[in-house]
Amino acid sequence: MITATDLEVRAGARTLLAAPGDALRVAPGDRIGLVGRNGAGKTTTLRILAGETQPYAGHIRSSGPIGYLPQDPKEGDLDVLAKNRVLSARGLDEILAAMARQQGYMEAAFDDKHRDKAIAKYSRLEERFAALGGYVAESDAARICNSLGLPDRVLAQPLHTLSGGQRRRIELARILFGASDGSGKSDMTLLLDEPTNHLDADSIHWLREFLQNHEGGLIVISHDVDLLADVVNRVWFLDAVRGEADVYNMGWTRYLDARATDEQRRKRERANAEKKASALRTQAAKLGAKATKAAAAHQMIRRAERMMEELDEVRVDDKTAHIRFPEPAACGRTPLTAKELTKVYGSLEIFTGVDLAIDKGSRVVVLGLNGAGKTTLLRLLAGTEEPDLGEVIPGYGLKLGYFAQEHDTLDDEATVWENIRHLAPDAGEQDLRGLLGAFMFTGPQLEQPAGTLSGGEKTRLALAGLVSSAANVLLLDEPTNNLDPISREQVLGALRSYTGAVVLVTHDPGAAAALDPERVILLPDGTEDHWSDEYQEIIELA
Repeated sequence: MITATDLEVRAGARTLLAAPGDALRVAPGDRIGLVGRNGAGKTTTLRILAGETQPYAGHIRSSGPIGYLPQDPKEGDLDVLAKNRVLSARGLDEILAAMARQQGYMEAAFDDKHRDKAIAKYSRLEERFAALGGYVAESDAARICNSLGLPDRVLAQPLHTLSGGQRRRIELARILFGASDGSGKSDMTLLLDEPTNHLDADSIHWLREFLQNHEGGLIVISHDVDLLADVVNRVWFLDAVRGEADVYNMGWTRYLDARATDEQRRKRERANAEKKASALRTQAAKLGAKATKAAAAHQMIRRAERMMEELDEVRVDDKTAHIRFPEPAACGRTPLTAKELTKVYGSLEIFTGVDLAIDKGSRVVVLGLNGAGKTTLLRLLAGTEEPDLGEVIPGYGLKLGYFAQEHDTLDDEATVWENIRHLAPDAGEQDLRGLLGAFMFTGPQLEQPAGTLSGGEKTRLALAGLVSSAANVLLLDEPTNNLDPISREQVLGALRSYTGAVVLVTHDPGAAAALDPERVILLPDGTEDHWSDEYQEIIELA
């Protein structure tokens, strides 16, 4: 259970949320959808509830375990096996490692005394392992992983060999494994920020059922409307206009109707109050001309002011980023070529001998199963990672723009302003301020550290850097992740009108359709083919 008391959330000097009293409470059985436009403070609020950061004011009380999935998990030791990372949710990884050490001691013992000592320690560890569910728990972990599209071969690999999407699913599996005894019964409170990112349709369906059956508390941030409709029984709406949280103790469909009714009520109340206030001011002006009526006129003016102050702000249309890629810089016929690209992590071969030529203005989609090397290929093309064999050859006039799925191009410690200055060092200050304004970064937000931004805000900042670059080849790795529907449409519109070359990795069928690609690269084989409706259907089914 979690209770936030007199919570105030700020990003720099900007107040995101003020929630007096104990309005924000999570009890067992509560399945809460935390919603609001990008930048409203959803991710920051979730981090505070998880204990990852402190609120500006107020305090958080929690009882029972918490399982927190951030948008950008920081896994720590990337040399650990994926399987052991999942098992660590119940402490089983350390016990298994200790059992393996004692087995080694038993085999290496040079006398009965040392062997018996190792056997005794092994037996005690095995008893503890069994008490925590033992091999049944291992099977449960494997079941959860497989349901999230993580087969045994992936679980046997170190984390550093996995794609960003696979690592995020490992983190989700670890949290769900910690919250489950195999039946979904748990007192754990789950705090999940965009849990369906990188999941295919079957995994999303399984996750919905898991969350529906979870008996602990749940807060979920998601742009997956179907998941919200199927899972949540309460909604917290963070209103970015008023800086408040509206709590709706109802499911998603009823919430949509109730919120629309509330907005209409606020508009009517404001219209009526403005009409009355205007009449009071008119009457005060008439009385004010007479010295004997000055006091009465002053009281009327104060009454009109109080009437307006007591009103809730009327919701205005959400601001949207105005995204448009500029005319790309001049370049040769084939600005980017790759020959015999090969990438290997340890004994794991990601792909081998991949060739491709990106012609001026060409539009290419990279397809493959999770872990096939899509993100790795873009990193090689961007020069942020080196191939083990082969080479990337820049053509005449090449100007690359790279959008990283994990926002690797941003410095979390630097401010929004410092990041855009780094991404566009040759641009003028006024041009950059205007650009950031078009991407909805203004005033105090410019001094906000990038690490405190939501996933959607990081996406907008990274895209602003691309817009400032006048790139003629864009490498885009899941550019629509974490975006609200309005911002997503802005990105898709920019893709449609961009005249440079694009290499796109996406699970979003709308992004592929907006790009209107000519070719597809299939990984891990590196096979090239003409784009067809068949490939569009593959993305839609993924």
